[in-house]
Amino acid sequence: MRKEAAKREIKQERAARTRVEIMEAAITLFARRGILATTMAELAKAIRMTPGALYWHFPTKEDLLLAAIEELHERFLNEFKELLGEKRKLNARQQLEAFMERTQQFLRYHRQYGIFFGMVAAESADTNDRVAESIREKLELYVEMAANIIRYGQNKTKEFRVDVEAHVAAHAIIGGFLGSLMHQNLFRESLAYDPTYTALKGLLVDGIVTR
Repeated sequence: MRKEAAKREIKQERAARTRVEIMEAAITLFARRGILATTMAELAKAIRMTPGALYWHFPTKEDLLLAAIEELHERFLNEFKELLGEKRKLNARQQLEAFMERTQQFLRYHRQYGIFFGMVAAESADTNDRVAESIREKLELYVEMAANIIRYGQNKTKEFRVDVEAHVAAHAIIGGFLGSLMHQNLFRESLAYDPTYTALKGLLVDGIVTR
């Protein structure tokens, strides 16, 4: 019985690793080509897997997209554990700048993740309600994180303008980061990543600071 249990555990661990490998390859491919132009057959070929094996892990492209969105969401949230803890001791502007810097750093080293989110958000909005809703749910959580910091700066520390609607401003921040990443990717031969984000961060923060 113990041997059988050990074998099942090994198989489960191997299957879990395979799922992650599939999602990593899918994220890169979807970020490069988009979700409509990428087929499961092409993905199977890219990761040197038979279509049957791929479909065993993810029966449909939609299943794969939803799983990839969840996986990236968990990774992104892990980047903010420190921010949600220790950095709460900072004032509102410092918290907002820390939020943006952490986002900037995450996307610097995992730009394909941000491009994936941007591509899937753009394409699914009019083509796949389930995928679009999943993306909206995740982005709304990031928006609310930023909005809470802005509200703190408006109501508690008085650092931010009260005529700015916190939720709308937070949407502008998240949308600005995703949009800038897509734009910078297009102009990557002549436009560097960090200066683009530094400029965006300065405009967004200075725009809501109380004068």
